[in-house]
Amino acid sequence: MRTYSVAVVGASGNVGREIVNILEQRNFPVGKLTLLASHRSAGKSVPFRGEELVIQDLETFDFSGTDIGLFSPGASVSKIHAPRAAAAGCVVIDNTSFFRMDPEIPLVVPEVNPKAIAQYKKRGIISNPNCSTIQMVVALKPLHKAAGIKRVVVDTYQAVSGAGKAAIDELYAQTRSKFMEGEEVSPSNFPKEIAFNLIPQIDTFLENGYTKEEMKMVNETKKILDPKIKVTATAVRVGVFNSHSEAITIETKKPLSATKARKILAKSEGIEVVDDPSTLAYMTPAEAAGTDVTYVSRVRQDLSIKKNRGLTMWVVSDNLRKGAALNAVQIAEVLIRDHLG
Repeated sequence: MRTYSVAVVGASGNVGREIVNILEQRNFPVGKLTLLASHRSAGKSVPFRGEELVIQDLETFDFSGTDIGLFSPGASVSKIHAPRAAAAGCVVIDNTSFFRMDPEIPLVVPEVNPKAIAQYKKRGIISNPNCSTIQMVVALKPLHKAAGIKRVVVDTYQAVSGAGKAAIDELYAQTRSKFMEGEEVSPSNFPKEIAFNLIPQIDTFLENGYTKEEMKMVNETKKILDPKIKVTATAVRVGVFNSHSEAITIETKKPLSATKARKILAKSEGIEVVDDPSTLAYMTPAEAAGTDVTYVSRVRQDLSIKKNRGLTMWVVSDNLRKGAALNAVQIAEVLIRDHLG
């Protein structure tokens, strides 16, 4: 079997380390793995297949001879180094926001629009969607195919791991200070206290009153799934370490019962339905952490929409895995299967 030279860019971060773990767990055909990050992280090591691989400086790395680059270093870094890597013949799968809405660059969730990967030949770059968008479109795609989705209303409950290691540390420190020591806390990574709290703001506010995170969900869903779908979102940061949760309501063109929707979802790739109120079977972020699928629970008719044309559901997924690292590796798997040979 052919092997590939792979570079993980941003290897010292949460997503980068998760990418390395997933490459090993899924036995991706890596011939040579190179770990890259800023000069501040150069020299640190990360375990892979029983060895300790040393992180190298991205600034000085030559991508010639590298087949695939899995990027998660931040948008400003990808802006510079992703085109540089692509120019050297490396196919870049970028997890940052920088290229997502570029019409020449495919925005891909393999369970939803795998054929779009072929467009990588235009610029040598494939974009990974926002974590909250990924799990939502995985759940929406089979329902859109069955009944045609007209409108989506989504409220997210997003874990702090989506904001990086410093955010995780802040939740831990604030929780310890308040609960164990009874001390007041001061926010640094978030606009307000995150321990035992909810913050109805992720990223900065725009002139239309939405945040950047909310508009990412709106625009990315249209690009990936269907530009005609109407989407509105409220993104909320919650005091949970890992896994994002979403309350989603859809309005469909054709009638679709909750019973039929469950059956459709249960047969769909990347989805596990956990939905039995009589036994309290529904998914929580703590249970989803460390797993690879998108969980759908509490599927029910929206009683405010007539003629069985509305559904409400609860969707949970590990944001570091399916919401970022796993999706990138899955894109790479389709890339080598269908395009690189």
